[in-house]
Amino acid sequence: MENPLTSGNASRYAALARLLVRHGRSDLVSGAGLDEFSAGADTAYEDDDDGNTAGRPDTTKADQFARDLEAMGPTYIKLGQLLSTRFDLLPDSYTTALARLQDDVEAIPFEGVKETIEAEFGMALRHLFVEFDEQPLASASLGQVHRATLPSGREVVVKVQRAEARDVIKGDMEMLAGLAEMADKRTDLGRRYGFSSLLGQFRRSLVAELDYRREARNLLTFRDLTKDYDLLVVPDPVMDLTTARVLTMERIEGKKVTDVGPLGLMDIDARPIVEQLFRAYLRMILDDGVLHADPHPGNLILTDDGRLALIDLGMVAHVPPRMQDKVVKLLLAISDGDGEEAALVLAGMGHPLDSYDAASFRADVSHLVSEAASAGPDVQAGTVLVELSRLSGVHGLRPPAEMSMIGKALLNLDQATMHLDPNFSPTDALRDSVSEILTSGLKVSTGGVVAAAIEMKEFTSQLPRRANRIMDTLAEGDFRVRVHALDETRLHTVLQRVANRITLGLIIAATILGAALMMRVPSTAQLFGYPAIAMVLFLFAVVAGGALAAWIVLTDRKVARSTDDPTVDQLRSGR
Repeated sequence: MENPLTSGNASRYAALARLLVRHGRSDLVSGAGLDEFSAGADTAYEDDDDGNTAGRPDTTKADQFARDLEAMGPTYIKLGQLLSTRFDLLPDSYTTALARLQDDVEAIPFEGVKETIEAEFGMALRHLFVEFDEQPLASASLGQVHRATLPSGREVVVKVQRAEARDVIKGDMEMLAGLAEMADKRTDLGRRYGFSSLLGQFRRSLVAELDYRREARNLLTFRDLTKDYDLLVVPDPVMDLTTARVLTMERIEGKKVTDVGPLGLMDIDARPIVEQLFRAYLRMILDDGVLHADPHPGNLILTDDGRLALIDLGMVAHVPPRMQDKVVKLLLAISDGDGEEAALVLAGMGHPLDSYDAASFRADVSHLVSEAASAGPDVQAGTVLVELSRLSGVHGLRPPAEMSMIGKALLNLDQATMHLDPNFSPTDALRDSVSEILTSGLKVSTGGVVAAAIEMKEFTSQLPRRANRIMDTLAEGDFRVRVHALDETRLHTVLQRVANRITLGLIIAATILGAALMMRVPSTAQLFGYPAIAMVLFLFAVVAGGALAAWIVLTDRKVARSTDDPTVDQLRSGR
């Protein structure tokens, strides 16, 4: 990949380098070769927009880090929101601060909004909407939302993407990709956590959020998933007026859950709403494999007719069936207080690093789950999953990304249900739904049944022939078992190289010892005032030792740079 320092956008690299140095990750900067950008940079914090001095004793580093990401634009705001789900990578203070990231920015001028809409649909705005409010309802780094009315009289909201959003994000992603690749190669932290892999996940999420047609499809999906719940509503998209940069959807009147106080909640019956919301999300995650990645209370609206609307479905993740089954088992183990089973399930889900300590991990997970079980109805499943993700990171077990996202989603769901009904117990609701969760975990789709039938047909049709071959080879005494545990040829080469080094070292040492003994033998042939044969042996040992050292350095460096040698990887990992 091209060195990012030569690809332009130097100011972006300078800003990122200062951010890394400021927040204690200068090892990444030095590994990436960005030091010249930060030379002479003032590492003291500057005044923020409110006139407060960043870096004062009463301002935590985590809060400042979140504010710095906000100031760097949409890419870094979204990156911070993703990092807020990685409880295995960041301390609690940082994930909490990043979860509060605000995406409110200066509004797009109405002329820019109008120009984008007319360019997308190829006609004047007045022909698309009979009314269009020039003042936005909300403005974010990627786009903003306006009220409007269709010619049919239907009231809608229109989400319009900022014209520069794609170009800014494209440039930022190219820069981050180059930096992540260099960090993975040149820093221990990068090799341990794999920044390129994390960035790939982030890129997929951000690309999906930039395409408003995907959000429209997400709205249709969630409308279908919530059709059995009469107290839940999802806005209906207007597909004819939706493109990659413009989204038109049904307008739902109401207040955000976070804006409804205790007095307002007294006028509604919140318990049925909360129960349906909790059951619907469990079913989506564990049965349908669909996850609203950002269900914080601000994305839930209490409508005027006493229902709950789910909005802002740009970030939707998919949970594969294998992960659904494991999460079902994990939730059941948590509800039963079975720490040993929870640790076993987590170990099967995660990727162990070199520092993974299975015994210590099992003990800490058992303690956490036991404490959660003893707390009774006060414990929340989302909180436990978040803590389990954090424990996994501490003990060197990297959990799958879906695990952290499910934990974050359930944590936000717990906060919303607690706000609506403080007496609601997610743990009791989880136990009451055990049979439903088990049914969803054991359910097999029609496609799965057909695939299994095809495999069974192939197995039964080929079994007699394969059995005959096995019996024939046994009868002829030619039955062989081949195990590909290690490349024997390469292993032999490595061992031979080690033996050669040891042998040469012993010869050189013996030559030096012989030269020292020969120094005491009288001789008429002198070299530099010493017996000639002793000096010849000594000089030979010096030259041979230097050559051996140079050979070792060059060959080891070549092996270290080789990334496609499986034998080296196996020897390093101890397999």
